[in-house]
Amino acid sequence: MRTYLVTGGAGFIGSNYIHYMFRKYDNEIRIINVDALTYAGNLENLKDIENRDNYTFVKADITDKEAIAKIFAENDIDRVVHFAAESHVDRSIKNPEVFVKTNVLGTAVMLNCAKAAWELEDGSFKEGKKFLHVSTDEVYGSLPDDGKSYFYETTPYSPHSPYSASKASSDMLVKAYIDTYHFPANITNCSNNYGPYQFPEKLIPLIINNALQGKKLPVYGDGMNIRDWLYVDDHAKAIDMVQEKGRLGETYNIGGHNEKRNIEIINIILDTLLEMLPENDPRRANVSKDLITYVEDRKGHDRRYAIAPDKIKKEVGWEPETMFAEGIKKTIAWFFEHEDWMKNVTSGDYQKYYADMYQNK
Repeated sequence: MRTYLVTGGAGFIGSNYIHYMFRKYDNEIRIINVDALTYAGNLENLKDIENRDNYTFVKADITDKEAIAKIFAENDIDRVVHFAAESHVDRSIKNPEVFVKTNVLGTAVMLNCAKAAWELEDGSFKEGKKFLHVSTDEVYGSLPDDGKSYFYETTPYSPHSPYSASKASSDMLVKAYIDTYHFPANITNCSNNYGPYQFPEKLIPLIINNALQGKKLPVYGDGMNIRDWLYVDDHAKAIDMVQEKGRLGETYNIGGHNEKRNIEIINIILDTLLEMLPENDPRRANVSKDLITYVEDRKGHDRRYAIAPDKIKKEVGWEPETMFAEGIKKTIAWFFEHEDWMKNVTSGDYQKYYADMYQNK
């Protein structure tokens, strides 16, 4: 049975990846989920799989080298999928040091522990071991608003926020281990994810939640910034396929072919909410474009991101399957069905789940 060590598995993308892997492989794999359970880590995301015999949760910080080394010592880890990171640009502007610690130092700890566990006496590595570092398209900086240029794996790095700078630094660490030690790793750089379990500081769940409550819908600047949106299940599939088919040492860009302006996203969400809400649902009265409120632009706000996923399609066979019109309906339907989850997250009660679940263990 292959054993996966997933860091940040209680977060948005990590928890969706774990669900995807168990749907695909069921009892053929084992997953160890390591998460520090900071504000965006939520074990309620994984309630339906927490009692599986082939799933283990470990509460640990990736910067704690003793804790991470212990996991490697006690388990024969075959694959590392490294999601754990501070990821919100606004928070990075206010507190850059936290992002440097988690994203750079944490990645160094993960690399060192995996290297120590997998390296043979001759400097080569045990067969079949792989480390996948999950990164972002934001490391490339900003593209012209021309609809013609794209990020490729060869695009020079030009990060503009403390968050993207910390992720660029962690990417460079992984590249250095690949080049220096021939460490068996891949890097993936993805576009903006959306879907179930996303923490409501991010644009799409924030707009859904606020609109249903009749709260203001904040829009940075002129709302014309462009992002490439990727449904989270498509991302999970891409990560699995890179682990199975990607060439070691390579970087693969994962894009959604779903470029939208921020204001367009908001209007689509509002229209879709009205389409999906029953006529007798009192929340319909709250949903209005009058809620859109333009606010001061984010510092260093990149204008446009767009990924060309040509390489991953050619070498791995992956391409996005979920267009935005379909993905946003799936996302909204999930939030309709999980109102308690949203209430717990926005009230902070989700942080009690760990204590309640594990207090006697």
